Amino acid sequence: MADEHLPACYYGAMTKTQLGESGQYIRYQVADRVAHITVDRPEYRNAQSRLLLEELDEAFIGAAQDPDVNVICLFGAGDHFSAGHDLGTPDEVADRENRPWEQGIRGWYDRTWEQFYANTKRWREIPKPTVAAVQGYCIFGGWMIASAMDVIFAASNAMFLGSHFQYFCMPWDLHPRKVKELLFESRFIDADEACELGLVNQVIPVADLVDHTTDWARRVAENDPFQLRMMKMAVNHAEETQGFTAHTQAAHAMYVLARLGEKDPGSYIETSDEKRRPMVEVALQNYRRHSDGDKREPE
Repeated sequence: MADEHLPACYYGAMTKTQLGESGQYIRYQVADRVAHITVDRPEYRNAQSRLLLEELDEAFIGAAQDPDVNVICLFGAGDHFSAGHDLGTPDEVADRENRPWEQGIRGWYDRTWEQFYANTKRWREIPKPTVAAVQGYCIFGGWMIASAMDVIFAASNAMFLGSHFQYFCMPWDLHPRKVKELLFESRFIDADEACELGLVNQVIPVADLVDHTTDWARRVAENDPFQLRMMKMAVNHAEETQGFTAHTQAAHAMYVLARLGEKDPGSYIETSDEKRRPMVEVALQNYRRHSDGDKREPE
């Protein structure tokens, strides 16, 4: 049972991460007024199952409410920050069977809203500075979570792939014309390009990423937490006055419609085994085609 003082996950918390305790998929610790949240599913490139997202939600809520935490760091265990949403690992399949969503469009809408939009939006609005340390793949759902953080430090080997995903933040992360270019073609951007485009704050050598992120968070944590909160609210409000919430909510509805359209007889989207979204495969093919031999070949 979740602590009665903690708001439950929108879609029904049933996990082990409570008030800073590590769960099955999340490691959590606090040191020097900094909460370290680590997504710990490296065997699946930190694919985001429903259980993982529920634990992550509870970890963020616990850190947000902990008076001994001034800054929150988000890490991904292993070689990759996150390869996106879990499309069918054994754990995810078993959870879907145990806790099925309502069938039809109603269930699909609820799932995409509660599991992918509402929680990510909630993390963006945590009243404390948040920073993501990104290495390796940061694909689709990985981009969503990283974007919800206030600051992103990327390892030099980071590879970002966006999409018209459920929490459609891309037009707020990059210039709209660049977003269209990337989406129309389905193309990865590496850490250097992500930094040039403003998605990433700094590019850090792979071996130094964790230490650099932790040191930065410790310095920020020395500042007055109320002042930090007001600064963050002031910046976020600038986006709100431009329509951030209205846009992302409308874009979610368009996402649902687009996915339903994949089943139309005239759709160009080929049926797949659901182990990898079709546009990810297109992006990998584009990367291989454009690679000059000096860059890392995605696995």
